[in-house]
Amino acid sequence: MKDIYSWWSYRFKTREKNAGWRIDYFITSERMDDRLVSAAIHTEIFGSDHCPVELCIA
Repeated sequence: MKDIYSWWSYRFKTREKNAGWRIDYFITSERMDDRLVSAAIHTEIFGSDHCPVELCIA
C-alpha cells in the first residue's frame, strides 16, 4: 500500500494533501497467517487525526 496513511497532522492541511504517516499497526504471530483474511485503512472516514484500520481474521 503506497501513499495510504492512517494519521495526519491537523496543521498545514496535511490530510487534504495526503501527507501523513502510517502509524497504526496490527502485529500478529506466524501462527495466525492462515487465519488472516484482509487488512484495510479507511481513509474515507473522518472525525479524528487518525482513521480506522481494520484486520479481518477468520
